[in-house]
Amino acid sequence: MTATLSEFHYGLVTPVAAYVMACVGSVLALRCTTRSLRRTGGERRWGWLALGAVSLGCGIWTMHFIAMIGFTVNGALMRYDAALTILSLLVAIAVVAVGVFLVGYRGSGAVNLALAGTVTGFGVAVMHYMGMGALRLNGELRYDTGIVALSVAIAVVAATAALWAAVSISAVWATMGASLVMGAAVSVMHYTGMSAVSVHVGHGAVGGQSSADLLSFMLVMLAGPLVLLLIAGVIVMFDPEVVMGRTEWDEERTSVSRESVGSAGAFDWR
Repeated sequence: MTATLSEFHYGLVTPVAAYVMACVGSVLALRCTTRSLRRTGGERRWGWLALGAVSLGCGIWTMHFIAMIGFTVNGALMRYDAALTILSLLVAIAVVAVGVFLVGYRGSGAVNLALAGTVTGFGVAVMHYMGMGALRLNGELRYDTGIVALSVAIAVVAATAALWAAVSISAVWATMGASLVMGAAVSVMHYTGMSAVSVHVGHGAVGGQSSADLLSFMLVMLAGPLVLLLIAGVIVMFDPEVVMGRTEWDEERTSVSRESVGSAGAFDWR
């Protein structure tokens, strides 16, 4: 028997919260990658790129599992395999890191950008379907192949656009706008992938968790990535070049220098 599925058990709360987290991860990743390319070399560049990869990977993974809080299957209790759920997070960070480091060290040439975007997009899709694979219920998950392919294509396009923005956009407001688009693209990819799912419920015993237990489990799993995003946010906020952008930061320093010179000259004149 095919079960009735819902993506919005809590209304718009989960999709909106998921979108916000995707945007947060995107904007942090974009600012970190931009910072890595600005008069930075050696270990410092590596550090900023790594922070950007962690931010984007955690943002995408958090978006997925916040959205999954709203996923219900009528007539079935669900649970998640903890080990596979954590592995999906590590996969998300690892594949995003491949793309970020490719553009961070080899630039945004067409071939390199296409390669980085494809690897990252496929990785994001793998994370999504691995996360779905961690779902346990008394039934069988089936997928529409065509819609799955469409979701993968969306992930590749979104990843390519995000990586291009990371190395091409430096102004703060432009980065904010790009992160909003990226968050929307990741959300569209997720819900496109979910529209490919159908569940055929069996007649065996249900080995799942109550709704409250499942929600508690998912909130615990989300705690780690949320802490990492918070740490990344603090690091970004305390670096003026990341917060302001190269042009704004240079202008600020120039203005301060001129004011200092002017003040010194006025003192000498007196």
